[in-house]
Amino acid sequence: MAEPDLLGSEASAVRAVGRLLCRSLAAAMITAAVDAVLDPQARWWAAVWSLPWWIFGATVLAWGVLRVREKAARRPPRDTVRSDWEQAA
Repeated sequence: MAEPDLLGSEASAVRAVGRLLCRSLAAAMITAAVDAVLDPQARWWAAVWSLPWWIFGATVLAWGVLRVREKAARRPPRDTVRSDWEQAA
């Protein structure tokens, strides 16, 4: 079931960046495998090979910042024991 607004909430933004993170890592690993197995000699290959790794690094940082903000926005429930909240985290 698709959400009507992709970045409507902070949780959906974290999920969207998490998906981009996984996909960019997959693309980076595929280009690394192509580079190792086929050893392309085209001049443009260096840019194509490194682009998914740069995107991966940027999305790791973005996901980390968004995840920290998401966790900071949550407050522990008042009616439960503090140790339960810490255990769940």
